[in-house]
Amino acid sequence: MRTNSKLTMAVLASATVAFPAAAQAQASAADLSGMSVSALKGEIGKRYDAALALSRDGGTVGANDPRYLWAIQAKAQCGIALGFLKSSTKDAVSIGKCADAYDRMQQQPREPQPVAVQAPPPPVVNPACGEPIAGIVFFDWDSAAPPESAAPIIQAAVQNLKACGWKGLGIAGHTDRSGSEAYNNALSMRRAEAVAQMMTVQGADRGAMAVSGHGESEPKVPTPDGERNPQNRRVEITVQK
Repeated sequence: MRTNSKLTMAVLASATVAFPAAAQAQASAADLSGMSVSALKGEIGKRYDAALALSRDGGTVGANDPRYLWAIQAKAQCGIALGFLKSSTKDAVSIGKCADAYDRMQQQPREPQPVAVQAPPPPVVNPACGEPIAGIVFFDWDSAAPPESAAPIIQAAVQNLKACGWKGLGIAGHTDRSGSEAYNNALSMRRAEAVAQMMTVQGADRGAMAVSGHGESEPKVPTPDGERNPQNRRVEITVQK
């Protein structure tokens, strides 16, 4: 995340100048959650692509435009929602945050009017910095290869590691309850190592990662032994402050 005096002035202006509504009304989080999984993938994917494009736009990054922070947040949350949707799961939390950040990202700030500065403005805070989980990557059955949907989640976690000043990240691998305990312990570690390697390629310090494998011992969804559950095949990226 890049901050400068121009961005600080933009935050000050936003405290006193209202943002106009987006040119076209967007679907609310409730509307999105009511869609089918296939339709929801398209809507969330559209929001992720728009957020990714805005976060890379040099004019937005270098200008006094607070939409850059919302683009970063939308990219991360929409990426998490897409990860859940890969297993046909509608995660209300990430869908809601994706929709909210995307709508805020769409708002065009008006030119600020001159105001008398009474006190220094509060510091700009990345909303992702307060989250305890930086991302979740879901895996195919019996696979340690991160899917394509993992890329935006890992990219956002690496960016926020530096921007938020986190001490490090916990990279914890998990499996579902199919297969033997010994096999799953090894598989969960391979998954965690694969995510850690992707983060290293993105520029994260390997020394800031605590990599671990938990096998089938900590399922996200409790299931009988032997059952394949897509939500349990995962790597959780947690924040260490």
